[in-house]
Amino acid sequence: MSILFVIPVYNSPYIKEVIKDLHSVGYKILVVDDGSDNPVTCSLENVEILRHKENMGKGEAILSAAKRAKELGYEAILTFDGDKQHLSSEVIKLINVYEKEAIVIGNRNFEVANVPESSKFGRKFSNFWVYLETFKHLGDTQSGLRIYPVSILDLHIKNRRFDFEIEVLALHSYRAGKIIDVTVDCYYPPSQERVTHFDKLYDNIRLTKAHTKLMLQRYILLRGWLWE
Repeated sequence: MSILFVIPVYNSPYIKEVIKDLHSVGYKILVVDDGSDNPVTCSLENVEILRHKENMGKGEAILSAAKRAKELGYEAILTFDGDKQHLSSEVIKLINVYEKEAIVIGNRNFEVANVPESSKFGRKFSNFWVYLETFKHLGDTQSGLRIYPVSILDLHIKNRRFDFEIEVLALHSYRAGKIIDVTVDCYYPPSQERVTHFDKLYDNIRLTKAHTKLMLQRYILLRGWLWE
């Protein structure tokens, strides 16, 4: 299947471990180093490193990966976070349900140890707003374990950080794109080992602005009904 595995990463102490784990699945891997202080290196076969000179945001890293995948002739990318939360054994679940031009989301099973209450609330909050924007009941609109068709490059996506993952679902939906979700297991390290670059102030402000804009466009300007 024509899917390129992608690891967007910024300053993760676990990146070599994550690459080795995902490498075991047997697909080509593209690591997008989004301006890490210590550039990511890897000598494993079938692993390519693409580096941004400065931190540009997770969304920009995913779009860079989609551009590279298109250049190489792939039809889709599978994104896998670099913080050890995702498990390589679970990617087959996304691949098994993938359909051409669909977005597939890995719904993280939160019935495991060390899941912060803030993550549980944030997911419910995000799912609620995305439903109002797309009329799709999705289980985990904040999951970074996804398959994207390279055609997301044709969407007029404005957001480049964590708000990218919300906007891309809405814009794909407005073009009648299919979104599939499937439950996957995940791992949450203890709080003292957890790596996150989500800024509770600024990223929540960005997400609020993104949802507000999408709601206004959806219900005032009739986006998704009269225009894409």
